[in-house]
Amino acid sequence: MKKYPLVQDTITKKEICHLSKWLLKGKQLTKGKLTLEFEKNFSKYLNRKYSIFVNSGSSANLLMLSALVESNRLKNKKAIVAGVSWVTTLTPFMQLNFDIKLCDCDTKNLGIDVAHFEELCKKNNPSVAILVNVLGHPNNIYEIKKICKKYNVILIEDSCEAIGTVTSKKMIGTDGVTSSFSFYYGHHMSTIEGGMVSTNDFELYNIMLSIRSHGWARDIDKKIKNELTKKHNIDEVRNLYTFYYPGYNLRSTEINAFLGLGQLKKIKKISKVRNDNFNYYKSFLKNFWCQTSSSNFVSSFAFGTLVKNRMEVYKYLKKFNIETRPLICGNIGRHPFWIKKNGKSNLKNANIVHDYGLYLPNNFDLRKKDIYFICKKFKEIAKPKFFLDI
Repeated sequence: MKKYPLVQDTITKKEICHLSKWLLKGKQLTKGKLTLEFEKNFSKYLNRKYSIFVNSGSSANLLMLSALVESNRLKNKKAIVAGVSWVTTLTPFMQLNFDIKLCDCDTKNLGIDVAHFEELCKKNNPSVAILVNVLGHPNNIYEIKKICKKYNVILIEDSCEAIGTVTSKKMIGTDGVTSSFSFYYGHHMSTIEGGMVSTNDFELYNIMLSIRSHGWARDIDKKIKNELTKKHNIDEVRNLYTFYYPGYNLRSTEINAFLGLGQLKKIKKISKVRNDNFNYYKSFLKNFWCQTSSSNFVSSFAFGTLVKNRMEVYKYLKKFNIETRPLICGNIGRHPFWIKKNGKSNLKNANIVHDYGLYLPNNFDLRKKDIYFICKKFKEIAKPKFFLDI
């Protein structure tokens, strides 16, 4: 029986063969010229000035927040984090000792709920907020940015599931001061493991280059490097081994960058297939809730929906080799790691996603006939659920 997996590897045998030939040439494998080329090409794709290649999307989130802390731009250690998100969207804020408030989700796009966001900003005066572009769908970004400006909140974006979505003629992940992307297996494009941070901010870019590699100054702008060595009276012997920030080792490799350069060449084609597949799902499942947003081109990560009998649906579809899973991870405030420190977070809309949400496969290899079959089996068992259900 044919299998319908949630994700499918985007790296082909042809790409592996190209990689093998490159490896046999004995090229440098640690971060080098290919990493710089990949970063430059990704920036061009997004129409952003700077990109920093790291070893995962999770590391990208950690790097963004660490750089903001080290930049001394934050008025306090208070933050707002999207309630429907991923664990490593939230955990950097915990690891860096922020006072965190979780924001409920919008009932249409599953991003930040604008009304709740403003309420949290007014009450808590946070310095930073992170949104998540859930399953490829943009947030109500104009309203959110207005609120950020009103309350002096720095906005960053987790776009790890959203590469390729276009909104208002802009690529998604270009509204925050920094944005993260993931190239994990099964995501829109893959470097096996890998991630990227994108920004137009020159200062943050250089801080992130340093923090990515231990906190030293080897990779940063020459002028800034000279200023640091002069300020701290660093001599030539100690120059390469002086650390200016409490850094990490978040670097990826030339192997991953080699794959990324190849994947980037086909991301537009992959995004189109994912957008078409999402529209097929919508046409076949008209009686079920689905995400809606301002974008007319959604590089959909998966088709998210709500059902009253989630476990029953899961078991039934499994018989036909159709994979399903929770919609991201529901309300992140109802997971043990959060409850242990903060107690259960009661977010009305996120709770509905937590209790009734699941998503159906969308990947580059799915065709219209596959989606028709998935939807046919889904409708045989699923009972629709909506946010407004009493």
